[in-house]
Amino acid sequence: MKKTYPFLVALAGLTIAGSAAAQLRIDISGVGANQIPVAIAGFADEALSQQKISAIVRDDLQRSGLFRIIDAGTMSETMPVNYGEWKGRGTDALAAGSVLRLADGRIDVRYKLFDTVRGSQLSALALAATPQFARVTAHKIADDIFEKLTGTRGAFSTRIAYITKTGGEYRLEIADADGEGVAVALRSSEPIISPAWSPDGTRVAYVSFEHKKPVVYVQDLVSRKRTVVANFKGNNSAPAWSPDGGRLAVALSRDGLTQVYTVNADGTGLQRLTNSDGIDTEPQFSADGQAIYFTSDRSGGPQIYRMSASGGPAQRVTFSGSYNITPRVSPDGKTLAYISRRDGRFQLYSLDLASGQELRLSDTAKDESPSFSPNGKYLMYATESGRRGSLGVVSTDGRVRYKLTTQAGDIREPTWGPFMK
Repeated sequence: MKKTYPFLVALAGLTIAGSAAAQLRIDISGVGANQIPVAIAGFADEALSQQKISAIVRDDLQRSGLFRIIDAGTMSETMPVNYGEWKGRGTDALAAGSVLRLADGRIDVRYKLFDTVRGSQLSALALAATPQFARVTAHKIADDIFEKLTGTRGAFSTRIAYITKTGGEYRLEIADADGEGVAVALRSSEPIISPAWSPDGTRVAYVSFEHKKPVVYVQDLVSRKRTVVANFKGNNSAPAWSPDGGRLAVALSRDGLTQVYTVNADGTGLQRLTNSDGIDTEPQFSADGQAIYFTSDRSGGPQIYRMSASGGPAQRVTFSGSYNITPRVSPDGKTLAYISRRDGRFQLYSLDLASGQELRLSDTAKDESPSFSPNGKYLMYATESGRRGSLGVVSTDGRVRYKLTTQAGDIREPTWGPFMK
């Protein structure tokens, strides 16, 4: 059955970044244990597409660190498969496909995935898209291969948001998870910080200083309409969405010291949640929406705490190290990621919330702003490369790493978007 992607209209209102320097470059280091050998054939007639579908699929799978890619020449999904031959070449799976140009100008991409060990077909897709969305089609195929061979949903077709600064201009940019297809959601001569995707992927919350003070906005990516969510006296910062998309947790200093509040996504219904003698900031909802994690210095130095989403007593969560900030909760609710300062280095750590086991995930020294992929298998974070801001990605087991850098300016504050319907 053919599939199309109505969610792509969410990009229609954004300005496409035309400069080659705006695209992100990927440098991969490290691979996962026990890589799966998979043959990816060149798709028949893929020259009909503006993008080479099979090459994008290969790049996605290779970047994940979980696959060893074997060249398979060119092969249509309708051609017979000699399973014994492919098994003899050391492959566990084979992907083949074709591209057809439809009368209305769209491309029809068909693909099949074969299990060369068991000698059977694993999957098949038929995807129709306009030529400019050929990359999304390829990412969807890579997602399908990832899921069929690992049991975990692929996240190649998801989007990321981040802030870039070039000269005196700040930009909120949206891109594919591989850094391609960059579009600008907002430009400003004043700082933009703390972007956060809504759970349905149609809106982004952020803090803008365009009025010479921090104000929290929500921007609809389809209509480009912006809503002021928090513009109170003092600082308005650190927006984080509830899982149902109806509320935001924010950090406000309207009543003195910065404390944690919740507010409806339209700016109504403000509620104060913390009442401490310290600074409470960087709130994040738990995966089930029942709790909020936040950073507080109430114990003397910044540590991460957890409380009910309706407020009340808070329990300290982090105990290793004297400086732990920026909590982020995995989609399954089992892991907490955060930035910890130890021996003068700000690095990315994760904490298994059940066992209390901690794992250092980065080897750089100026890390900030972690964000989980929607499948919970990777973390993106901001760091520095050659004195410029760049984005790092690491698997949650620490084995796979890659960086996304831009040729001009700094890149900071990443947030990984949700799965799209």
